[in-house]
Amino acid sequence: MPTGWLIYNQIDAEKNKAYIDWFIEEAQLQQLSLVLVLREELTIGIKNNRRIITIKNMPVSPPQFAIVRTIEPLLNLHLEACGSNVFNSAHISQICNNKALTHHYIMDLDIPMVDTLYFKKADIQASQAPMPFPFVIKEVAGRGGNEVYFIKETADWTQCIETVSTDIIAQSVKVKHGKDLRVFVVGKDIIAAVLRENPADFRANFMLGGSARIYELNEKERFTIEKIVNHFDFGMVGIDFLIALNGELLFNEIEDIVGSRTLSTLSDTNIVRAYVTHIKKVLVSN
Repeated sequence: MPTGWLIYNQIDAEKNKAYIDWFIEEAQLQQLSLVLVLREELTIGIKNNRRIITIKNMPVSPPQFAIVRTIEPLLNLHLEACGSNVFNSAHISQICNNKALTHHYIMDLDIPMVDTLYFKKADIQASQAPMPFPFVIKEVAGRGGNEVYFIKETADWTQCIETVSTDIIAQSVKVKHGKDLRVFVVGKDIIAAVLRENPADFRANFMLGGSARIYELNEKERFTIEKIVNHFDFGMVGIDFLIALNGELLFNEIEDIVGSRTLSTLSDTNIVRAYVTHIKKVLVSN
């Protein structure tokens, strides 16, 4: 029976115990052995000119596969170099956990997006806003609607650049505020789409107090999403779109460690089962 690791940090493992148990149960149903590994107990590196992995300081062999639920592309890369099948891959993890890098790659697919400018933290000038007010600033590594700042005037801009801790992107806000679309993808399959709305905030995230409903994609929207899906080798991700004033989808970001609470709340879709099925197919093909 193929054996894999489900990697979480301690805090997230405690918050997601039910999800972890669900994952392990679904894997067992498909004849895969999956065990939880805490990131804090895992050490990777090089010793005696060889890549090593230890758990609680004890050397271990790399797993046949690993589902990485931490944001650390180097961990994904190291496990791949040791021979493990990693979900999501290091390539996907690196791209999707940097908003500027994600836009760079999606631009090559000729997919509509809002005006987006990239800035290094060290190069941000306090006296000069990057575009006409209002606009949005996002830290490139932010997740879940956090590290996002709505800039209405110079005072907001000045305060923001004193607050941000990483490189940023600046984006136009010529979109429907408090409204976006998340598309759940496993491998090459579009599993479901959820429209999220929050009339009290410019961010639509469900966990920030918004509402959500299942959304039926039309043919044009599905074609746009499939261009992204067919270009990358995803494990499981959430592809997020803003809504233009004319209703058109505008690419926003790709969530690497995507959660499925919203989807599970709104439907009986078993996305974990779909993900485990995808993982098993990849293992068999390799």
